[in-house]
Amino acid sequence: MNGNKLPDVIRELDAGLAVEKGGIKVQDAHRLRSRIPQLAEMSALETGLRQGWAQYAIRAAAQNLGIYPASISDLYMARGRGDVPATFTVPAVNLRVLSFDAARAVFRAAKALDAAAMIFEIARSEMGYTNQRPNEYASSILAAAIAEDYKGPVFIQGDHFQVSPKRYAANPDQELDALKALMRESVAAGFYNIDVDTSTMVDLSQTSLEAQQEQNTSLSAMFTCYIREIEPKGVTISVGGEIGEVGGHNSTEAELRAYLDGYKAKLGCDGGVGLSKISIQTGTSHGGVVLPDGSIAQVNVDFGTLLHLSRVARQDYGLGGAVQHGASTLPEDAFSKFVESEACEVHLATNFMNMFFDNCPPVLKADMYAYLREKSASERKPDMTDEQFYYKTRKNVIGPFKAQSWGMPTDTRERLGQAWEAQFKKLFTLLGLEGTRIYVEQTVRPEIIPPDARDYLGEAVETEEVSDLAD
Repeated sequence: MNGNKLPDVIRELDAGLAVEKGGIKVQDAHRLRSRIPQLAEMSALETGLRQGWAQYAIRAAAQNLGIYPASISDLYMARGRGDVPATFTVPAVNLRVLSFDAARAVFRAAKALDAAAMIFEIARSEMGYTNQRPNEYASSILAAAIAEDYKGPVFIQGDHFQVSPKRYAANPDQELDALKALMRESVAAGFYNIDVDTSTMVDLSQTSLEAQQEQNTSLSAMFTCYIREIEPKGVTISVGGEIGEVGGHNSTEAELRAYLDGYKAKLGCDGGVGLSKISIQTGTSHGGVVLPDGSIAQVNVDFGTLLHLSRVARQDYGLGGAVQHGASTLPEDAFSKFVESEACEVHLATNFMNMFFDNCPPVLKADMYAYLREKSASERKPDMTDEQFYYKTRKNVIGPFKAQSWGMPTDTRERLGQAWEAQFKKLFTLLGLEGTRIYVEQTVRPEIIPPDARDYLGEAVETEEVSDLAD
């Protein structure tokens, strides 16, 4: 396919779409669903105009079919008021590899459970090493919804939109401008949920909690006001804050109050809506801790702290509750405890990536590991076993081997998709998601934002150096 114009792309795909008055209309939904994998692959692997037109076509076709990016803010605010029960925990899934296949598995699991309260997210750091800019990621998710005939709001989130302390120290304005640019790019792509993570700026050398949180609260408030400036009309983007980096000491009520009180005092935008949730630390770490034999160390989550801080955030500040990061490698019997602890959201990522490596062809895996031995050798510490080294660094092959992942045999991808679906269905059940569609329909208003072709056809965004940021 050589055409670089929208009509050429639509004709060549033969996907039941038509160009009308410069826009796109779905003429044959069944035909579109049968051809959407090709459109999703084009969105992921093509470059330039053809990639942009594919992504624009997916966004427009999804809207035609009643599938639209949405903010989860109103659901969380209703939960904060007590209008929605704290009987489920929203899973926020970071899909790093074969996002289209993984999202299809999510939607199949959700449909089986009549669930709709789930978030698809990707962190600033993950965009770098997975080679997925916001338009591509959102397109993969929306294309998956089309493929599985899923209807309604789809929550797409920027996870850990984090300030780099190193770059901030060198040039604060440049680092803040880079994060603002990422926010603009993400909102244009349909990311109507953003976790502003300036917890990297907490200064533990200060004696008082207020002083420790000073930069964190100031930057969080500033970015919230900026998000309110760029959010589409009719949409209140869900903004999350974070009081301490995941992997540090467990959060306390005093820290929570110091952050939220300081944030409220600094939120200077007139009539600006603040946070919908707050991320805390209760004992987990991103990716888990791998032991010399390749197994994952047992993690002790402080569920008592999670319950207490969720209630403080909800009852005293009107938020949806507390958010738990770094939980995907926990044992399955822990997930129902998140519901018991009234956590409003839990972030899940690493185990889904692990399942990819467990199911990918041996030859491809060998090529990936050879790449790591050459390109990531500097990350290997003297006391690391091979298992620890590969586990720590294998995320680095996702971007460079993206085309090879898409090119895996059909039966391999189907087997992986089935494994993902079974895992999502199990986790969603444990998190109380069954029957949550009714709460989403009661609280989330459909705001249809027509896609602007200019957001999909601009120059490629330069790759950022994000090795010091969290996933």
